[in-house]
Amino acid sequence: MVKLRLKRCGKKQRAVYRIVAIDARSRREGRDLRRVGFYDPIKNQTYLNIPVILYFLERGAQPTGTVQDISKKAGVLMELWPNQQTKFN
Repeated sequence: MVKLRLKRCGKKQRAVYRIVAIDARSRREGRDLRRVGFYDPIKNQTYLNIPVILYFLERGAQPTGTVQDISKKAGVLMELWPNQQTKFN
């Protein structure tokens, strides 16, 4: 199963995160299938590669809670399901 989740990068006390598509059994810093975005919680910046995220979601990838929240704010999930409430297990 593929998940969309955060991968920690950056320095101590200065974390930035890559949003990656990764096998669910891999560890947090494991090898990712593809980088699909970037999130900086300190500067509150987000970059999302929306076509790639939609590609993985259409094929059954499950986003983690944090990635789902980031995607909702960016409106990615509304592009996938414009007429439905989105809820992942």
